[in-house]
Amino acid sequence: VAHDFNNLLTVIKGHSDLLLARIERGDPAYGSSEQIQKTADRAASLTRQLLAFSRRQVLQPKVLDVNTLIAEIGKLLRRLIREDIEFLIRLGESLGRVKADPGQIEQVLLNLTVNACDAMPQGGRLTIETHNVVVDKEYARRRPSIQPGRYVMLAVSDTGHGMDAATKARIFEPFFTTKEPGKGTGLGLATVYGVVMQSDGFIWVDTAPGKGSRFEIYLPRVREQSDHSTLENATAGSARRSETVLIVEDEEEVRALASEFLRAAGYRVLAAQDGAEGLKIVERLGKTIHLLVTDVVMPKMSGPELVKRLRPLLPDLKIVYMSGYIEQNEDCRRLLEESFYLQKPFSRDMLLRLVSQALRNKPLAHPIAQTVNN
Repeated sequence: VAHDFNNLLTVIKGHSDLLLARIERGDPAYGSSEQIQKTADRAASLTRQLLAFSRRQVLQPKVLDVNTLIAEIGKLLRRLIREDIEFLIRLGESLGRVKADPGQIEQVLLNLTVNACDAMPQGGRLTIETHNVVVDKEYARRRPSIQPGRYVMLAVSDTGHGMDAATKARIFEPFFTTKEPGKGTGLGLATVYGVVMQSDGFIWVDTAPGKGSRFEIYLPRVREQSDHSTLENATAGSARRSETVLIVEDEEEVRALASEFLRAAGYRVLAAQDGAEGLKIVERLGKTIHLLVTDVVMPKMSGPELVKRLRPLLPDLKIVYMSGYIEQNEDCRRLLEESFYLQKPFSRDMLLRLVSQALRNKPLAHPIAQTVNN
């Protein structure tokens, strides 16, 4: 469902991009096109949440300094928190590094902050803190869901109304909410749980009626230094215009849209409806092809299988995978680690930026997370 739905959203979002580029801001149709784009973005966000709580979301992990991340997102959080809530940030010294998707950890913080504010309708205190923690057998005994090891602990606490045992037992269930109809989807904490589990972490909740709530997230510490590399801010105007890109995508509308985006940016584009056809094109044209943009899930031959067949023919071929859903198998994960990944639904700018990055540079280190089995 996620795969098919994200293909539909890619077409909706992509054509709204094209409309906005062709319509003047004063045109009455501009606002309608903009609303289509915003609604597609909201639908895509909902799909990402559904994938996150089911632990099927594709993550792009980096080695992070959580303190730095909190300092940056703290500016946004302060604007979201009401004036009757005291907001405190307490960051531990010499904090260890973790390996996680920074965007998803930010989403975790945002969801927990919003929930904490909702739990304090009359005001209160919200605290975000970090610590290095060593979980030994005794510590793990008191928090049975956590395995012994060395962690960075991220905690979000509030002085709100708290939860009873029955509510606490269900808070991570998708679509469960204590809010009145229309005030919440019930996906916020389910998303938090999915992201933490998929990041090889653990979550612990301490709460009681009238005592507030404390959410503790434990992320394994790693030895690597922080990864500050980001995708370059490439635009269509800065891209070299001499490369040939092969697009392999079984959905005709998505294939046509991506082809139009790339041709408009000056690339030579070849298109195939499946892996078998893509393989024939490469066998015929060989080294004239510089980059492969391929869907992951396709009939007849998957994207990773196509790449495996192409490597002996074009060992220097650059690869960009695109999908909204990745199957959990070792071959897929290994091949993705050598390539770039484009999340569906994508915009024109996202596609052009990643294609430019793939053509100019070596793949980012470990761009795709290994998903956690349910």
